[in-house]
Order: sequence, then C-alpha cells, then structure tokens
Amino acid sequence: MYFPRFYVAPTDSQSIRIPMSHSLAAVALPRFATVLTAAKQPRLRPNPKPQNGKQKITTTNPSRKTTSGFNSRNKELTWQCIQNCGACCKLDKGPNFPSPEEIFDDPSDIELFESMVGSDGWCIHFEKSTRKCSIYADRPYFCRVEPAIFETLYGIETKKFNKEACSSCVDTIKAIYGSSSKELENYNAAVWSST
Repeated sequence: MYFPRFYVAPTDSQSIRIPMSHSLAAVALPRFATVLTAAKQPRLRPNPKPQNGKQKITTTNPSRKTTSGFNSRNKELTWQCIQNCGACCKLDKGPNFPSPEEIFDDPSDIELFESMVGSDGWCIHFEKSTRKCSIYADRPYFCRVEPAIFETLYGIETKKFNKEACSSCVDTIKAIYGSSSKELENYNAAVWSST
C-alpha cells in the first residue's frame, strides 16, 4: 500500500505541500466555510427504481429540518394521525411490542383492552373496509394519542411527546404494513409537511 509523504492542500490560488506528519485539521480549517456552503446544498441521491432503464437523480428535501449537522435547527415534528392507516388498531402486534400487562397498572384497563381484540388481532371496532374506528368519539382513553396519556401510560414527558408519538407510529406502521408501504410514505409526508 502506498502512503504519500505529503498532502497537497488546494487553495484558490495555489497548492500547499504539507508533510503528512502534520495534522490535517490545519489544512481543513480554511476550507470550513466551503464545507458549510456545500452542506446547505440539496444532496443528490439515486432513485431506487429506474424508469425506462435510465437512472433518475432526485434531490432530498432541503427544507426538511433535522436535528443533526451543521447549521441545523432542533425543530421537533408535530404528531398527527393520517387517514386510511389504522395501524394502531391492530391490537395484537406480537412479541416486539409491550403486552397490556406491561402497559396498564389497572386490571380493568387490561380487561377492556383484551375485550377489544378480535380473533384476527385487530380491534373489533375497526372498520377494515373504511379503515375507520366505529366508536372514535367514545373510544377509551388509551386509544387517544395525547401528551397526558403518553405520560401516564409510558412515562414520556410532555416535551418529548411529538418525537415519541411519531416514532411509535413509524414503528407500528412498519410492523403492520411494511417499511415500503404507502401508509408509511403518507405518514412521513404528513409529518414533515406539518413542520
């Protein structure tokens, strides 16, 4: 393997030869502003499904705010429910999700929850043809996604509600409909457009 003895640092007017024994941080510092400018530019990413045999290049959404990277703002997502989903109405989600006994302290809540689970694991009040709850206005408190309920059931502070609720929805949608589902795509689009 070849290890160069010198690092050539390009600048606007000339190249500088720096012995490799010196720190590259000294070379990188003058270029820091260029890195910041480049970080603000939309990134190109290949489309995973080429059309007509040609690779299409698209850009990521530059207006999407994240919580990492240079010059970013810690902007929290706003949780919202989307139509035609109902992933949370699949009450028997399997061993990767907490059981009613792990969630509830009150035995009557466990009993009510278990009485709502149909033979196929879906809530008996979930209308599969319309993907809507037939008792939505009168649904139990634990079916409501609200900060106080998340704090009561899961110990999640109000200031962390949106992040945790969004994460919970993503995990549930992936488990029920899959990672490449239209439901997940719709949910992500709704959450990101709300910020």
